[in-house]
Amino acid sequence: MNIMDFNVKKLAADAGTFLSRAVQFTEEKLGQAEKTELDAHLENLLSKAECTKIWTEKIMKQTEVLLQPNPNARIEEFVYEKLDRKAPSRINNPELLGQYMIDAGTEFGPGTAYGNALIKCGETQKRIGTADRELIQTSALNFLTPLRNFIEGDYKTITKERKLLQNKRLDLDAAKTRLKKAKAAETRASQLNSARLEGDNIMVNFSYMLNFLHVKWLKSEQELRITQSEFDRQAEITRLLLEGISSTHAHHLRCLNDFVEAQMTYYAQCYQYMLDLQKQLGSFPSNYLCNNNQTSVTPIPSASSNVIGPSSMASTSGLVMASPPNLHDLKECSGSRKARVLYDYDAANSSELSLLADEVITVFSVVGMDSDWLMGERGNQKGKVPITYLELLN
Repeated sequence: MNIMDFNVKKLAADAGTFLSRAVQFTEEKLGQAEKTELDAHLENLLSKAECTKIWTEKIMKQTEVLLQPNPNARIEEFVYEKLDRKAPSRINNPELLGQYMIDAGTEFGPGTAYGNALIKCGETQKRIGTADRELIQTSALNFLTPLRNFIEGDYKTITKERKLLQNKRLDLDAAKTRLKKAKAAETRASQLNSARLEGDNIMVNFSYMLNFLHVKWLKSEQELRITQSEFDRQAEITRLLLEGISSTHAHHLRCLNDFVEAQMTYYAQCYQYMLDLQKQLGSFPSNYLCNNNQTSVTPIPSASSNVIGPSSMASTSGLVMASPPNLHDLKECSGSRKARVLYDYDAANSSELSLLADEVITVFSVVGMDSDWLMGERGNQKGKVPITYLELLN
């Protein structure tokens, strides 16, 4: 019975407090009750915290979109995160494109210009995919996680204490209202008690009423002191939490620097990968020029150039280059010449000769050999070599 009585009393007290706050809040909205205003410093801190929360959420969500444009993948990662399970590893778009290119190049033949180019592009795309995966992991750890911890941790604590401060303010204003009413009632009772009234019973009743109102006034004053103390204490707690927003900004600044550095590393890697790819794709047989009819076109070569370069491109796409005329001239005459290897080349079969960039080999033509190939010789090793990988030496 005692426990039940205690619970009922506590429930009644809580209900009374809630009703008192609701009445005070409603009267404030209707302009029928005064409201205790927070000091300007605390109001500025509250505004700063709210602004920080709003923009942190926007930056965090848009960063997630930047790193993972696929909304279905983001939802899947969110679900796995809430289930406290690791999301399955999936191949990203650059890696998938790279694998398709490699498979196509292998099917077309790595010894052909197009097939070899596809393989080189595919390998570069896969390296870009790996760099993209590293960017996502680094950014999630060093940038997104601290922002999320603020939203789901620090700001939730601030919101909780701010709500408590609001309740304490409503209690304080309700106590002020009750004290004000008690004072007004006592003043009115004093005026009536001081009037000349006939009959001792009437005088006794007014004296009793006056004493009752005075006790109620004293009780209201005590309640006001208690609520004022609780409000001041909660305001101080909230202020200390809000002043930590400046430290949060400093921490997020360091995280932002980490994010920028991760992006810088990623873009630098991509630039280097594409630069290397451009060098590797700097020379292609002219008869692989691609048009709408898929026909071969032989560009007009430059008679003064021995090296395939950007100036001898037959297409602005950067993938089709004019072949060195002196190497083709070599196929029409007898004898051998020295040639420098421009790029690494892996032999597709035993009839070909693997090449290393910058090495010098001997080349000569063989009757009946494909126009895009020469016979190369390095010591005792001999095999076919693609002419687009060679620079004829004087």
